[in-house]
Amino acid sequence: MAKVMVVDDAYSELQIMETILRSVGHDVLTYLDGEQLEEKIVKERPDVVLLDIVMPKRNGFEVLRSLRKDERTKQTRVVVVSSKNQESDRVWGMRQGADEYLPKPFTSEQLLTIVRRFLK
Repeated sequence: MAKVMVVDDAYSELQIMETILRSVGHDVLTYLDGEQLEEKIVKERPDVVLLDIVMPKRNGFEVLRSLRKDERTKQTRVVVVSSKNQESDRVWGMRQGADEYLPKPFTSEQLLTIVRRFLK
C-alpha cells in the first residue's frame, strides 16, 4: 500500500482520485492547493504526489520546480495530473521534473497503474 498525496483545486477531482486510491487500500491525503506543499511533503513523506497544474495561487509547475530545488523533497515522486493533454504539455511537465504525466480524464486503471509504478 502507498501513501498518496493528491493536490487538485477541483474538489470533485480530489474525491474521484481519493475514492479510486482508497478502494485498493492506499492511504490518501488531499489538498486543494499547493500552498506550503513542501512542508506537508516533508512531514507526511508520501510515496507519490499526484499534482494538478491549473490551480490558484501557485500552479503545479511552480510547485514542481520548488519541490525539485528543495533538498528535502527533490526525490519525491510526482505525477502531474492535468487536463492540459497536448504532447507539448506532457514534455513541459517532464522537463519541470515530473516523474510521470497523466492526462485527464483518466480511467481508474490508468491511475492505479501509474501509482503502482512508484511503490517501493
